[in-house]
Amino acid sequence: MSDLILANATLVLPGEVFTGSLLIRDGEIAQINPGAGVVNGAMDCDGDLVMPGLIELHTDNLERHIEPRPKVNWPHGAAIIAHDAELASVGITTVFDALRVGSIAGKSARPDYLEYARPLANEILDLRARDALRVSHFLHLRAEACSETLIEELARFGPEDRIGIVSLMDHTPGARQFRDLGKLREYVCGKHGLKDSEFEAHVADRIALKKRLGAGHLKAAIAAAARYGAVLASHDDTTAGQVAQSRAQGVHFAEFPTTFEAAQACRANGIAVMMGAPNLIRGGSHSGNVAAQDLARADLLDIVSSDYVPSALLSGALMLGDLWGDMARGIATVTAAPADAVGLADRGRIEIGKRADLIRVRPINGTGALRGTWVKGQRVA
Repeated sequence: MSDLILANATLVLPGEVFTGSLLIRDGEIAQINPGAGVVNGAMDCDGDLVMPGLIELHTDNLERHIEPRPKVNWPHGAAIIAHDAELASVGITTVFDALRVGSIAGKSARPDYLEYARPLANEILDLRARDALRVSHFLHLRAEACSETLIEELARFGPEDRIGIVSLMDHTPGARQFRDLGKLREYVCGKHGLKDSEFEAHVADRIALKKRLGAGHLKAAIAAAARYGAVLASHDDTTAGQVAQSRAQGVHFAEFPTTFEAAQACRANGIAVMMGAPNLIRGGSHSGNVAAQDLARADLLDIVSSDYVPSALLSGALMLGDLWGDMARGIATVTAAPADAVGLADRGRIEIGKRADLIRVRPINGTGALRGTWVKGQRVA
């Protein structure tokens, strides 16, 4: 493997930004040199930002490729490859593909409640083994407490499956993200065309299901995470009491806390707060929950996820750099902080000996135009 030199770049390192160059050798960062000089054979970055590749802990983007339109199912292999290429094109070099585990069986179940995680995981892992993917893929199992089949689905996975995260999900009507039944009605009826009577039956069924199986599902998900060697994440914490429960369960980071109270409790309990870049960029939550910008201004935001818009990850980090007046800190929310949350010590920072997962970005009007993506020193976009 030949050396790669990225020169005359604005390097984003932990805690500092300066003009310099990087020497990449054998897939790792071998040298970091200050100065704007461009030696023979180097790539002149013309002052563009060069930063670690972005690390995405929670994305629903693969689902969009699998179902590009309602009730249109796309071949999974083609969808995974397209998803992977899109991530590379927006600077994401490590992704934890979020797959729901825990389904609703029976004749009345809609397709989006049926089991799918194990066969889709097989296809992701097979494509990775064939070296068909551009970026580094791990799995994030979203364990749905309000379901029928969670325990059986968790049993179909093991330590060999590259599961980095198990998130504890509870989409019971009236709780957490869906505590506002009016918002839930808009979402469910709008997406599935339910009549009022059908929506009321849906709510009653899900509440009964959680009451019957929820406690056992939660216990099983925590045990499964330990068996896989994965970290635990909470989801949609709303109250300080829920955050205290998360701490007792061993949660490492909180995905999308819905209230200021919950975010404050996370900080007090040593749990990192992750918010969605779409919330940050739009200036508020589409579900009516706490605004990511408000948490950022209150120093209660640690990690950013693209959630359902991959390109939002870079834009959100640059936005935070401007909001905080500290570009290194903004970029850390999508590089070093997510790496730390899941124990990836080999990436997320420009440091000698780290993986050469890097991106070159030209800031333009508050966002960034990607000029190149490298994974282990090899250009992938």
